[in-house]
Amino acid sequence: MAEFTGQRALITGAGQRDGIGFSVALALGTRGAAVCLCATGDHVHRRAAQLQEQGIAATAVVADLTDERQAAAAVAAAGDVDILVNNAGMTSRSDSAAAENGRAGEVDTGAWRAGLARNLDTAFFVTRAVLPGMAARRYGRIVMISSVTGAVMAMRGESIYATAKAAMVGLARSVALDYASFGITCNVVAPGWIATGSQLPHEVAEGRFTPLGRSGTPAEVAAAVTWFASPTASYTTGQVLVVDGGSGLAEERTVN
Repeated sequence: MAEFTGQRALITGAGQRDGIGFSVALALGTRGAAVCLCATGDHVHRRAAQLQEQGIAATAVVADLTDERQAAAAVAAAGDVDILVNNAGMTSRSDSAAAENGRAGEVDTGAWRAGLARNLDTAFFVTRAVLPGMAARRYGRIVMISSVTGAVMAMRGESIYATAKAAMVGLARSVALDYASFGITCNVVAPGWIATGSQLPHEVAEGRFTPLGRSGTPAEVAAAVTWFASPTASYTTGQVLVVDGGSGLAEERTVN
């Protein structure tokens, strides 16, 4: 199928080959979209080259999307964006990660602001930058990659991440309502345990306790994103699609 032929997609957080962002870019690109991948490092150019080898029209831009000017520049570099996928942001895996985790009564202000900037500001800045062009063309598809953490449930010691990911749902619904008359939809995909390169060993173990007995794949998340971006989802906006293997359904976690 080539339902996205003639459309241009910007996917943030697309620098890792085994990540959700790259899988989204591959899914949209194989269906005809010209894709622009955005990440914070030069490795994103290798991801674009890998897509080009498969015949996909792909470009890449390096930007720190916590900086509103860099976010605006990334959107300008991508061109007229028809599809935006806000995938940038996660819990920090750096040496300072421990400082950015914790209960609300324990985290410090710097960690709070850094976590919100990485997970919420990035989505806001890029969305704000694409909306005028989408509104002028009276068409747009925006998909937020949130998480079941915050949007659906909580995880111990993740108050910052949960807050940011829940706030992405509020942002999406606000955009969906305010821009519906311009032909723009805005929806949320909320993944559960997903087997990316950043998945930690205890997260792999948690995935085994889902009703489906495993973690999901980036491609399975990308399938949900692709549907929200497609013409067949034109009457769906402001919604949250949970992709978690049924984890949110189960009260008992020790029995499969």
